[in-house]
Amino acid sequence: MDTVGSPVLWAGFIGLVFLMLALDLGVFHRKAHIVAFKEASIWTGVWITLSLIFCGFLWWQFGAKSGTDFLTGYLIEKSLSIDNIFVFVVIFGSMKIPPLYQHRVLFWGILSALILRAIMIFAGVAALERFHWLIYVFGVFLIVTGLKLFLDWKKGEEDDPGENFFMKFIRKTVPSTNKLDGQHFFTIENRRKLATPLFMALILVEITDVIFALDSIPAIFAITRDPFIVFTSNIFAILGLRSMYFMLAGMMEKFGYLKVGLSAVLVFVGTKMAIVDLVHIPSWLSLLVIALCIGLSIVASLIKANRDEQKAHHAPMGEHGSDQSSGPQA
Repeated sequence: MDTVGSPVLWAGFIGLVFLMLALDLGVFHRKAHIVAFKEASIWTGVWITLSLIFCGFLWWQFGAKSGTDFLTGYLIEKSLSIDNIFVFVVIFGSMKIPPLYQHRVLFWGILSALILRAIMIFAGVAALERFHWLIYVFGVFLIVTGLKLFLDWKKGEEDDPGENFFMKFIRKTVPSTNKLDGQHFFTIENRRKLATPLFMALILVEITDVIFALDSIPAIFAITRDPFIVFTSNIFAILGLRSMYFMLAGMMEKFGYLKVGLSAVLVFVGTKMAIVDLVHIPSWLSLLVIALCIGLSIVASLIKANRDEQKAHHAPMGEHGSDQSSGPQA
């Protein structure tokens, strides 16, 4: 199939990715430290800026459709990756990973995710080229996933990543300890090499990314099957995930309606895939619908969070009036 990615572009992009990762771990995060909100915000801005510059490059070199497809794919991947942050918070909390070492876990987890996603993307492109009917399977899968996400949100259900089949299997097969050894993934106890909680958290991060990739990669195939655009939009979204985690982890409860927006996105792109041979939805319209779904869910979430905070702030006065005998409220 036709693709905007020449061998030179592929090599240049991959070189850029490894350069940024080398700077990230080898220079800016050489020593383990707690990533503050300001630092995380700066890095988040850096990754988003680089993504938009790359989008502008594609628009300039290959036309509006390529630029719009990249931006739409990036927005899908970015919004779906925010859902990963919810799970990362649970993983680090349940595994008792201190903030000091969380960046190291996410760095190596996302580095491995780059390789796994590349394999899944090229396998998906090859499968769709050979078996067109898979586009309908992916479409139905995304619709079902979106509806399930909405129903789980409505019921208030959350999966415990530490209780999935893969993690139980790994715990049984990999000798491990509950004790941390600094930022090491393995330690020696009683002359035995054991995996530390950092390594187990890394495995959970990997499993989480694979599970989310099963949703996000088919979703972007609804926008384009150009492997270069699919790959680059995926990678840019993943590279900014770590900094976004440290920026948003402490305020995830404010995004109460985000899952509603994500479920709407999945249902929309799934429907687009399912009717691809009947109705053509232009790239600009897909971008508009997806941006509205995510934007409205975020705005609604922030409005609700603000109202909840105001209610909580005024609750003691409303409940006790001028009665001072009960003392300050917790």
